[in-house]
Amino acid sequence: MKNYFRHVLTLVVGMVIATSLHVNAQSVREAIRLDEGWKFSFGHAADPVKDFGCGTEYFNYLTKANSIHNEGPYAMKFDDSTWQEIRIPHDWVTTLPYASDASHSHGYKTVGYKYPETSVGWYRKVINIPESDLGKHLQLRFDGIFRNAQVWFNGFYIGTEPSGYATQVYDITEYVNYGGDNLICVRADASLEEGWFYEGAGIYRDAWLEKRAAVGVAPFGTFVYAALQQPYTSADIHIETEVNNHSLTTQCCEISQRLLGADGSEMGAAQPVTLTLRGMETQACKQAIALAKPHLWSCTDPYLYKIETTVKVDGQITDVYETTTGVRDVSFSAEQGFLLNGQPLKLKGVNMHQDHAGVGSAIPDALQAWRIKQLKKFGCNAYRASHNPMTPALLDICDREGILVIDENRLTGINQEHIRLLERMIKRDRNHPSIILWSDGNEEWGIENTVQGTRIAAAMREYTRLLDPTRHSTIANAGGSEMIKGLDVVGFNYIVQNDVDNRKKTYPTWKIVGTEETTGCGTRGVYFNSPAEPGHMVSMNRDTTHHHIENVIERGWKFYAERPWAAGLFYWTGFDYRGEPNPLKYPAHESEFGILDYCGFPKDEAYYLKSWWTDEPVLHLLPHWNLQGHEGEKVEIWAYSNCDEVELTVNGKKLGRQKMPHNGHLKWTATYQPGKMVAVGYKDGKRVITQTVETTKPAARLLLTADRTCIMADGRDVAVVTVEVKDAKGRTVPDACPLLTFSLNGNGRIIGAGNGDPSYLGADHPQDKDCTTFQIPAFNGLAQVLIQSTHTAGSLQLTCTADGLKEHTITLNTAD
Repeated sequence: MKNYFRHVLTLVVGMVIATSLHVNAQSVREAIRLDEGWKFSFGHAADPVKDFGCGTEYFNYLTKANSIHNEGPYAMKFDDSTWQEIRIPHDWVTTLPYASDASHSHGYKTVGYKYPETSVGWYRKVINIPESDLGKHLQLRFDGIFRNAQVWFNGFYIGTEPSGYATQVYDITEYVNYGGDNLICVRADASLEEGWFYEGAGIYRDAWLEKRAAVGVAPFGTFVYAALQQPYTSADIHIETEVNNHSLTTQCCEISQRLLGADGSEMGAAQPVTLTLRGMETQACKQAIALAKPHLWSCTDPYLYKIETTVKVDGQITDVYETTTGVRDVSFSAEQGFLLNGQPLKLKGVNMHQDHAGVGSAIPDALQAWRIKQLKKFGCNAYRASHNPMTPALLDICDREGILVIDENRLTGINQEHIRLLERMIKRDRNHPSIILWSDGNEEWGIENTVQGTRIAAAMREYTRLLDPTRHSTIANAGGSEMIKGLDVVGFNYIVQNDVDNRKKTYPTWKIVGTEETTGCGTRGVYFNSPAEPGHMVSMNRDTTHHHIENVIERGWKFYAERPWAAGLFYWTGFDYRGEPNPLKYPAHESEFGILDYCGFPKDEAYYLKSWWTDEPVLHLLPHWNLQGHEGEKVEIWAYSNCDEVELTVNGKKLGRQKMPHNGHLKWTATYQPGKMVAVGYKDGKRVITQTVETTKPAARLLLTADRTCIMADGRDVAVVTVEVKDAKGRTVPDACPLLTFSLNGNGRIIGAGNGDPSYLGADHPQDKDCTTFQIPAFNGLAQVLIQSTHTAGSLQLTCTADGLKEHTITLNTAD
């Protein structure tokens, strides 16, 4: 078993057609986004009459394939003229109010079994399918609907998916009205929670209409892996392909494979294989391509190849299926931890849920990419999808950005309901080079200390190996001693709950990763607990009431950094997320343990990690020096830095030069008075960096900056705009919270806003899908607004105003 999991080449399934075949992409395979033109309305979870009579017909959708008695939203004749027009991705919970009696774990939003009137959502969309598509194979694909989604097409009930995290694929070929209008209808019921964190509700991920010829590659029908040996001078790339014949007659088809470099040049080809498929039959074939001098995928050089799979019938091309791939060698070792391409590499990871300020769980792809870039800024190289499979778009981004991923299954178990979801995740995602480890579950307290738990973990491990023999799997352990005996890699959640060192001594062959470790973070910019602000909390790194350890974020990193056999760790969490505001309660509605807040603004702890996770010179002082009301009090001043030494001067008084402990921090004590702190960092005795923190003047003006000044006019791209509240000298005022008003002119819309305040109970998402004005207060000097393009190229102007402050306008361009 020593080399059982080594030598991996992985793929990203795409829908792009290779132009070198000189065929029309539209005639071979299409993937059409179903973003726009949707209608939405609330139903009712407890009263079928208020739920548009769903299922109450004499012959309902369960009794007949498509009853003439159907009157509900799944009938074409249904009148939806009063329904709301929306775009997807869509999370209807974002516009719901907060309530103190709502679910604590889900952020006190008024959704769930207590609120039947806002826990069911209906969607309708009419699409035209041309008569020329007759004879093709057509399917609908939803990358995620939360949850218990029922789907109809032209009145035909085509399926239910209870999980809110599973990709759903529905064959609609025989139901289509070719040359006319066709109705897609979805009912989602979020009455029950699937996780213990904010999950949103609705069609919150991408949806697609996919078209191909009758004979072609099946959904997620390729699996590619490589026999790859050091010194990596060559690789044998093995390709497994499932081909489906959706016609009614036997077809003989030829399958060929080409490997393309990043520039599109051919790097190798496989010997063609011929399959004979009966009507409606699916078969698999295996092929191989020899690759000389492979360009390896890595965190610093995420090089991507493409596999081009071509299917021919009677010499005519019926399908071209293009897949993005990265060649790399991944392994876990009991002695060296995690290795990428034969070299030990510490995992510097974070856990992440899937929601963001202003949009909830309906995160556009461009915002997903922005979030990954914010994590990389402080040296993060790994991402654990806690606690559910990721959206495919985010995995594509991780492939491009060189981020290492633990892809996590939602529910642990070994029956059909569990294994079908595990299989769906792995078959969909196993070709992504970014994925290094499958997680079959998380913190199953009820079975962690039982022999049944060991059996279940071992069975899931073997199921996972059947689906992907090239990667290890794990289950994150909260402290139990039995279930972890059935794992490939032992995932430990929190070293204080798991005696990791002694367990390693007892089981020296165990491969170990820290799947969760506390950051100790609190509310951004808050340094004193106040009864007047019950939704805010001081960072536990400074307030040792809970952990009794100063700068507790150090504990996890020092532990895993100092042990060569440990693969690394994943902090809880990268961003703040809605729900689980522990140890606080309402009005707090967000977890505050993020290294970045809900908008992605860095907290102080981000600079601790940047100090030790990057080579860039770092020097960061805390707290800020606008501590009005604390004059004359003793204040601890901390420095996060990777300098050898740091010297601090406060209000002209030198407090000394200290040596920085490795992976540590420094602190001094001063009496607070308004003024200035100056820190100087030294390396090898030379001054390399200086930071100055001053008491600012009152807020005087606003400053807008965008992550990009030009975005695509595709109706989906997003610019992330940061608002800073400045004083007259241009310094950010770290305690300023003015009410901001945004006005947008031009070819764009406001899709959300945020400020990072975990107890803000106002609206952060507009009711209008084409919103151009919005208000939200800044929080501790910062706010964020999300601007999305339309399909019209041009320019737009975003203006931000606040009473008594100089306004600011920024211009963004949108281009085809």
